[in-house]
Amino acid sequence: MRIIKQLTPYIPAAQIFSLFAHEKDCAFLDSSLVNQLGRYSILGLYPYLQLKKTTDAFTVNGKPETRQSFEEYLDAYLEAHREENTTDLPLVSGAIGYFSYDYGRKLQQIPSQQQKTVAVPDAVLTFYDVFLIEDCWNKQTFLVANGKTQPAQQLTETILAIIYESKTKCSDSPAAEKHCLSVRADFEQAEYEQAVRRMMDYMVAGDIYVANMTQQFEIHSTKSPVDVFLSLRKNNPSPFGAYMNCEDFQIISASPERFVHIRNGISETRPIKGTRKRGTNAAEDQLLRQELQQSKKDRSELLMIVDLERNDLNRICLPGSVVVPEMFAIEAYATVFHLVSTVRGQVNPNASFSDILRAVFPGGSITGAPKYRAMEIIDELERCNRNIYTGTLGYLSLDGNCDWNIIIRTALHTNHTYYLGVGGGITAQSDPAFEYEETLQKARAMLDALQ
Repeated sequence: MRIIKQLTPYIPAAQIFSLFAHEKDCAFLDSSLVNQLGRYSILGLYPYLQLKKTTDAFTVNGKPETRQSFEEYLDAYLEAHREENTTDLPLVSGAIGYFSYDYGRKLQQIPSQQQKTVAVPDAVLTFYDVFLIEDCWNKQTFLVANGKTQPAQQLTETILAIIYESKTKCSDSPAAEKHCLSVRADFEQAEYEQAVRRMMDYMVAGDIYVANMTQQFEIHSTKSPVDVFLSLRKNNPSPFGAYMNCEDFQIISASPERFVHIRNGISETRPIKGTRKRGTNAAEDQLLRQELQQSKKDRSELLMIVDLERNDLNRICLPGSVVVPEMFAIEAYATVFHLVSTVRGQVNPNASFSDILRAVFPGGSITGAPKYRAMEIIDELERCNRNIYTGTLGYLSLDGNCDWNIIIRTALHTNHTYYLGVGGGITAQSDPAFEYEETLQKARAMLDALQ
């Protein structure tokens, strides 16, 4: 029997996360920027089912599964265990996980000439017995215990004891010391600019209209992944941040971008195209905001991606239901401004979750248009495998609702090394030097957090 209990007194989920951050397979979806998008923070504990897809295997709780594919197993499990959520919480039962860009590339049947720089699974989905969910708007935190791994009452008592007996240890502040960084990029500036020009040549030739070009940093820092995450959420709050403590790697994210949100059958995607750094004062801020708002290059780039996202959603939505309620909105973050649109549609009730992934993943904002050809060119011109970068991370509820980000502003930590991808949208009007500088602006918040 499930138990749902409101915590009194109220404790923010980020403080509770600090008590459980080192637990195996702990996952935290963090709305540190509380706005119209960032309402809920969700902490998943006590896993009971983990689906893991690697290059050549699919495992269920660590055991190879050969009778069904990852997608077949997931769809069958979701259908067999579907249950309605009658609460106002975003989920009471379900999974948190990620799908890497490489998973999406294989889904689109695009081969790669790149070698994997880091050996992590293509996809991981972990179903949790316990969720701690903070309603950041109303300053309320709820404990949900499903009773899968232990009786729900026992789970509730155990977790409440840990939280309230450790109140003095409940902190969402990172350690104060400074750390030295060693950073190696896979492109020199001139090489990156040359790759951008080559991408623009493909546009002039008519292969593609817009594409995303990425460089990746390999960073050595002695700062712990948890402290990096706590620094990042404090100094660069985001609506779609996350921390995942996987078996031998950690994911630290401050993503500003929603990939796909489905609630009550309505799907929404919010592609970002166009970035400007923040100013040093209010006047400079306003000028940079206006520059982005009026940029023909950025508006045309976003328009092309919105057209692609509309086409993608039309593959799994009811005919005539896909609309664009918001076209060129400006969103402000700690270090940058972004130009954003919203695309919505009514999902066909017969569409499974893997149908949705096949239709829309990877996201158009971090591939290009046409998507298939853009992904081929990305693989040709980039220097290494994207791995989790520009994949998606989020939750999947057993009632069919979900919310997934785009994995940007995200570091992957393993073997004492951090891997950070940064990129931007390229059009035929791009300035290669400006595009290179934009990647550095996007890396700034993470590099600051790593120090």
